[in-house]
Amino acid sequence: MVFILNKRKASFHWSGGKDSALALYYVLQSNLFEINDLWTSFSEGNKRVSMHGLGESLLEKQVEQIGINLKKVFLKEGIQMTDYNLLMSKNYKESKTLDVSTHIFGDIHLADLKRYRDEQLENNGLVGHYPLWQKNTKALLKEFIDLGFKAIVICVDSRKLGKEFLGREINHDFFKDLPSNVDPCGENGEFHTFVYDGPIFNKPIDFKMGKEVFKEYEISEHAENDCFKKNISKEIAGFWFCDLEEV
Repeated sequence: MVFILNKRKASFHWSGGKDSALALYYVLQSNLFEINDLWTSFSEGNKRVSMHGLGESLLEKQVEQIGINLKKVFLKEGIQMTDYNLLMSKNYKESKTLDVSTHIFGDIHLADLKRYRDEQLENNGLVGHYPLWQKNTKALLKEFIDLGFKAIVICVDSRKLGKEFLGREINHDFFKDLPSNVDPCGENGEFHTFVYDGPIFNKPIDFKMGKEVFKEYEISEHAENDCFKKNISKEIAGFWFCDLEEV
């Protein structure tokens, strides 16, 4: 007797970084989901991936080599949570019309963020799936490297890492050089990455290193989770970005 597995149709939230890449690899290997599209949030003003700083055109090249449709969500500068929730609710409702039932994220340990996502999804009749949830970040980084993924650091929080980490390859030497107070996967926003090769790509992404840029933002203690915390004192934090260029 042959059993036919009915895959759940899902949207995958893609940042262009290593956690997204590894989570997508897990999902594709599981064969449990049909990935309808990859969702990426961009700043409406500069057309860059939120917090990562990756340009729109390079992310498009990533998605082209993965071979899944790209869904772009553009965020206005300084968007408030009420407007953000309305925007995402509109997009979630649209995904339901495409028979999408599940949204997939690469979150690992940020419980507040996961709780927020699940509440918003539930409000729109959807469910979340988190392939990397609660896994050991040291083990995840090692697995990412051993699977043959290639990535570089494109953003660092200057409070946690020095500028010298900008542009570094994600390899075993990188892991050895990380300070003890920095999560191996940068789960607290310490650094962000650009993945340019690996088992989910048809071929590597061509790029070259561009200029280094320093920017300051008013944030709370967790840059990635800033919108979802209340009554927390703000501070000015500086971030180094590497502006990658197409080849």
